[in-house]
Amino acid sequence: MRAGTRIRPARPEEAKRLSDLAFRSKAHWGYDEGFMAKCRDPLKVSPENIAEGRVFVLEDGGRIRGFYELTGEGSRKELSFLFVEPDDIGKGYGKALWLHAVRTAKVRGADRILIHSDPHAEPFYRAMGARRVGEVPSTAIPGRMLPLMQFDLRRP
Repeated sequence: MRAGTRIRPARPEEAKRLSDLAFRSKAHWGYDEGFMAKCRDPLKVSPENIAEGRVFVLEDGGRIRGFYELTGEGSRKELSFLFVEPDDIGKGYGKALWLHAVRTAKVRGADRILIHSDPHAEPFYRAMGARRVGEVPSTAIPGRMLPLMQFDLRRP
């Protein structure tokens, strides 16, 4: 990461700001308005999850550029969200957030991370070392299936 870039725990009062960031980032892929309207609620970040230490933000130059949410108990964690501001996609922020999430999951006792990936994000997760292990139904769009990715934390 560049000097001036840091990853820190999110604050509960940032929930709406992070939810809006997730919405903008999802819209980057060219989804139509009807589709995006159905995604609004599933993309909401809860202040409760933030307060429980599950959400981390990446700041650069004093601005939030992206965030992730890591949920789950025991050995299996789920990367619930990983979003970067649309203008910042391709600048390495996603990779920095991913590497932080991997370290956090290991510290919290996980042996794997599951990701319900947007189809457009699947190549990113593959590049990070995750593999597709199946499909899961979308929580926003009935009948739509999403790639289920897994990253094994036990690998050398």
